[in-house]
Amino acid sequence: MWGCVSSNETDDSSDHRLCQDLGLILSLSSLFYLIVCFPIGLYYNALVVTVNLCNKVSMTMPDVYFVNIAIAGLVLNMVAPVQLLGPGYTHWATWDFNNEVYITLLILFNISSLVIMYSTTLLSLDYYIERALPRTYMSSVYNTKHVCGFIWGGAVLTSFSSLLFYVCNHVSTKIIECSKMQNKEAADAIMMFIGYVVPAIAVFYALVLILRIRKESTPLDQDSGRLDPSVHRLLLVSVGVQFALWTPYYATLLVHMLSGIQGRHLHGQHLRTYYFVRGLSKLLAFSSSFAMPLMYRHMNKSFSRKLRRLLNKLHCGKQGCSQERSAEQQVVT
Repeated sequence: MWGCVSSNETDDSSDHRLCQDLGLILSLSSLFYLIVCFPIGLYYNALVVTVNLCNKVSMTMPDVYFVNIAIAGLVLNMVAPVQLLGPGYTHWATWDFNNEVYITLLILFNISSLVIMYSTTLLSLDYYIERALPRTYMSSVYNTKHVCGFIWGGAVLTSFSSLLFYVCNHVSTKIIECSKMQNKEAADAIMMFIGYVVPAIAVFYALVLILRIRKESTPLDQDSGRLDPSVHRLLLVSVGVQFALWTPYYATLLVHMLSGIQGRHLHGQHLRTYYFVRGLSKLLAFSSSFAMPLMYRHMNKSFSRKLRRLLNKLHCGKQGCSQERSAEQQVVT
């Protein structure tokens, strides 16, 4: 919880002033996100999902992964206002919430982060497979849809550990076995390893393979069935932006985990600085919910065609569009 009101009167005035300044910066940053970034992210995430689901026939493997990321972004959009308007981010908190709401927000946040990171990771690996073996259909749209379902299932199961730690904190007096599970550092370690270390290693490995195969010119490079070259640029930018926005958050988990293991818990000014950095890192993580759909909208060449096709359907209706198609066929004949 952020706040300087509870500071002792013996605190140094300069430390208290610094605490107030950090709180003001975090409050203004939160309000800027809610006023500017939140509506943009909500609109473009919904647009990515709607346009692609209305053009299922023309969807490719990267489109499926970006739809999956957009759905996770919508979940982050739901979590962001509740959390950013709470007492942990603003001096003028709109509401306060109890532990049940806090743990629900934490679980939804963890699920979204896992889905985003693993969708980006598997997009990198499937892109390499598509580049190396374009006609094997190992990375087909059909298979990718099932993979995305497994991603959500795995994210839910992994985040269930947070719920387990929370339940044990409330019933530990009745269940002796739960006393061994009252360790938030263990939950942070699970999220750090599964949510960041594993995807980072897999993405690095995939990028090395992709860069290696791009240096080798083969006759398959002229295959018309291969993915659009713009997908390569979109992939590199997406991976870079995702890890740039999520690394600070996982770094704060690492700091909290190491300080807890060593028994040197943060106090005073160090604790307030940690909360400030953690708040900014979560803001950066929330920012991925509008950065990704924006990049996809402007870097994917086929998305504009799909959007125009959907707008034409909404404008002229099925009957009008069929008449236009018949008129076009007459002109061709």
